[in-house]
Amino acid sequence: MGRAIKVFQVDAFTQQLFTGNPAGVVLGAEVLSDEEMLAIARELNNGDTAFVLPPESDDHDVRVRFFTPRTESSFVGHATIATQYVLSSVAGAAKKLRQRQKAGLVDIEIRGEGPERRIAVRQPAPVLGRELNERERLAVLDALALSTTDLDPRCEMRIVGSAGNRLLVGVRSTKQLKQLKPDFNRLTTLSAQLGASGHFVFTTESGVDDCLTMSRMFCPAIGIPEDPVSGNAHGLLGAYLLHHGLLQANGDQARFSGAQGHYQQRPGRVDVELEFANGTLAGVWIIGSATMVFETTIALP
Repeated sequence: MGRAIKVFQVDAFTQQLFTGNPAGVVLGAEVLSDEEMLAIARELNNGDTAFVLPPESDDHDVRVRFFTPRTESSFVGHATIATQYVLSSVAGAAKKLRQRQKAGLVDIEIRGEGPERRIAVRQPAPVLGRELNERERLAVLDALALSTTDLDPRCEMRIVGSAGNRLLVGVRSTKQLKQLKPDFNRLTTLSAQLGASGHFVFTTESGVDDCLTMSRMFCPAIGIPEDPVSGNAHGLLGAYLLHHGLLQANGDQARFSGAQGHYQQRPGRVDVELEFANGTLAGVWIIGSATMVFETTIALP
């Protein structure tokens, strides 16, 4: 007997078609093998495709697996935004729910109604990892075609996060972002050597209204040369900025917005909320809009 799966193409972190970060969303993925999920991700050829599965226990409402065209990922921010946008469109999902993926559990809130609604995803407070040594720092600069004078002196190169971690690189302005010439082969090698699955380059001189940061992200090691708009990386960035005093808390929260995708003609915006408990960072909310590009059905043998 044949199988049929529903497939959606969604642009995340935007309300304008053909901008933001595109993701595939596949419903009814329990009928697929791992090999078929990877094949579908390659066929859709987005940075990431989310495969929605039934829950396995009472501690979550939905289970999701994420695949790049090359490999499975532990968690993907923009594909989670896309997934929950689809589910709240076709299934009338609850306003609050919990999603399980390879990286563990995240809480979801659907904020607002209709096309204007936003999806908020809460992750645990990110781990601030190690700072690069001088040899590693120079290697990264060379791979990005940057010099030491291009760097923001307030921001050391540091690996942030655990599953789905990123190397954060602060530069002085959008001038440096625009002039980046990443050597993807070198960055792939450096990802293995440094233990960082991607390289997130940002500036606090965004030039975009209401946005504290502008950024670019390169993840060739996981099959994504340049990711248009990354929710996960902005959550990591929030913890990093807070650590350096570049983001100030207001009571039990801190907020900022980040712009990304402008150099790929796919501009998008990520809103980030950091929440505190007893003066300590307790969690990070990644918040974004989305818009549906198309939906279709794929028939499989």
